Amino acid sequence: MKNNILELVKSAKTNEKDYKALENIYKLYDQLQYSSNLKQMAEDIYLWLHTNFEVDNVTFALFDIERNNRENVFIEGDEFYLDDSLSFFFIINTHTNLNAIVSFCASSKEHHNILSEQYNVIESALFQISPIIQNGIIKKNFIESLSLDSVTKVYNRHYLIENLNKQITLSKKEYKSIYFLMVGVDHFKAVIDEFDHEIADQVLVELARVIHSNISEFDMVARLSGDEFLISMLSTTSESEIAKIAQNIINDFAKIKVIVNDAGHTLQKTICIGYDVFNTLDSDDNIDKTIKNADIALYEAKNRGRSQFFNYKDLKPDDTVDLF
Repeated sequence: MKNNILELVKSAKTNEKDYKALENIYKLYDQLQYSSNLKQMAEDIYLWLHTNFEVDNVTFALFDIERNNRENVFIEGDEFYLDDSLSFFFIINTHTNLNAIVSFCASSKEHHNILSEQYNVIESALFQISPIIQNGIIKKNFIESLSLDSVTKVYNRHYLIENLNKQITLSKKEYKSIYFLMVGVDHFKAVIDEFDHEIADQVLVELARVIHSNISEFDMVARLSGDEFLISMLSTTSESEIAKIAQNIINDFAKIKVIVNDAGHTLQKTICIGYDVFNTLDSDDNIDKTIKNADIALYEAKNRGRSQFFNYKDLKPDDTVDLF
């Protein structure tokens, strides 16, 4: 790639077409300097490809070398596969745990031939912008280290607490209530005792995935500590809907099978959920107290058995005997 950009620089002195190509590369480089995050960078790369090469179908992804995992950051246009005869893909080595993959698909064989002729120009552009992509990834990793739980990739306690006030301000304008659901794995310590922390972590990862699949983009989930997750829900004002969502989470997780050894043996666990509601219009309502109430409701749910859902308002004085 480095040789391509050097050849382009040399040729640009006498070749107007190569000069124009080099000019477009540095326009992209300058544009990316103002991008605030990786998604915006990906959008700018797409616009550059679309404007200069009439490319409509683009995917920008990150590949985690350590975890052998791919994350799509930006997708535009129709779906295509890397082994399609009309597709191209470029790997941007960022010298971090994440490499960027830019892939796109031609619209026809004729278009593919045109793009093939411009391959070196596109490759040179991606080589030139690789330091900017690297900085974007470093920034992404730093932000995630502050806001995300390292195991489950949901928000951590610190981030959730910091952003709850913003959520409360929003809810006062549009909503009257925030529902807090506390989720805990039944007999989670037994997983660690019988297997190991790696298996326990996998149980938590699967639980986080199930929770996310049942809540909306307006809701937040955070891992508080150990096996406990807190969900704050703005997307519904109906207690019956909350109960339905909670039951779906309980039922879906009970079906999950976690592989525990090379022989393919699996582990299935269950969860309980407790919840309470925070009234944003009640000046006497306290959010810390509401979260604590949801936690108490979770413990009461666990007292009643596996796969239980319990509303704090249904708690009776006699129920608190086993909580402390």
